[in-house]
Amino acid sequence: MNYRKFKDVLVSEVGLGTWQLGSADWGNMNEDEAFAILNRFVELGGNFIDTADVYGMGISERYIGKFLKTTDKELIVASKIGRRGDEGNGWPQNFSYDGMRAHVESSLRNLGLQSLFLEQLHCIPEEELRAGNVFNHLRKLQDEGLIQNWGVSVETAEEALICLEQEGIASLQIIFNLFRQHYSEEFFAKAKEKNVALIVRVPLASGLLSGKYNLGSSFSKNDHRNYNANGESFNVGETFSGVEFSKGVTLANRIADKLPDLRTAQWAIRWILDHPEVTTVIPGATKVSQVESNMAASDLPSLSADTHRQLHELYADEIRPNIRGRF
Repeated sequence: MNYRKFKDVLVSEVGLGTWQLGSADWGNMNEDEAFAILNRFVELGGNFIDTADVYGMGISERYIGKFLKTTDKELIVASKIGRRGDEGNGWPQNFSYDGMRAHVESSLRNLGLQSLFLEQLHCIPEEELRAGNVFNHLRKLQDEGLIQNWGVSVETAEEALICLEQEGIASLQIIFNLFRQHYSEEFFAKAKEKNVALIVRVPLASGLLSGKYNLGSSFSKNDHRNYNANGESFNVGETFSGVEFSKGVTLANRIADKLPDLRTAQWAIRWILDHPEVTTVIPGATKVSQVESNMAASDLPSLSADTHRQLHELYADEIRPNIRGRF
């Protein structure tokens, strides 16, 4: 495993996203399965774990909190707030200082931590980012020691640029993959200039880039790739990176044809890591074998300049015109 700098800390360039551990939007997962995934991730050199308070309404955080007590490895945990809708403290109360503090404290209890390495705003409305009050609240929480760093998970390049104007921002979490390439042209250089870490989510386009799906594939009832396939529940851009599933399968096959071999998922992650501005990529996993595949991408050589060119041309000509949702 290779490591990259997040401020003054070294983080594994392949981290672990834990949306799947919440047993809410990717099918069910029990504690033993979650622990097996976390344990293998750490065994293979991973140290950066990303979660959120709404992943199973605390289930993902609590699994991670229990796991932290079982290991002597120094792990770096990031969480996210801003999307909870609990009674009396949902939108817009989420974005008051008291609401945000309550949610940070809830995450800390779930994780069994006194202070969180990184707290991120979780794809909140653009108008809240423009108003700017949420950033002052995060600075106050940082001053109080509840969080050590703060960042924002965004949906669009425009939101990323708004956040990059904020003094003290440590990170941006973005969708960046072979189905969503344009971000590198729009704000990567500015993020590097400001020493803002880039955390890449949805690296495999919700599995489209895994190489295992075909037009006959289906998903369980409580899997967002079923119930949000066309944006029925939240931004369609978070599911299959906004590309309609059947079209995505066809385009994924076109991408695979341009890669060195059939390790499609690993090369898709390698493509992301070939961008030096990226700090860490956080693929999720529902089984240990997926963790092993994802982590192996760190050992692959960089893709050739010609392969990068071909993949970019395919994106510009055929993929980007098919993206739906906010991006």
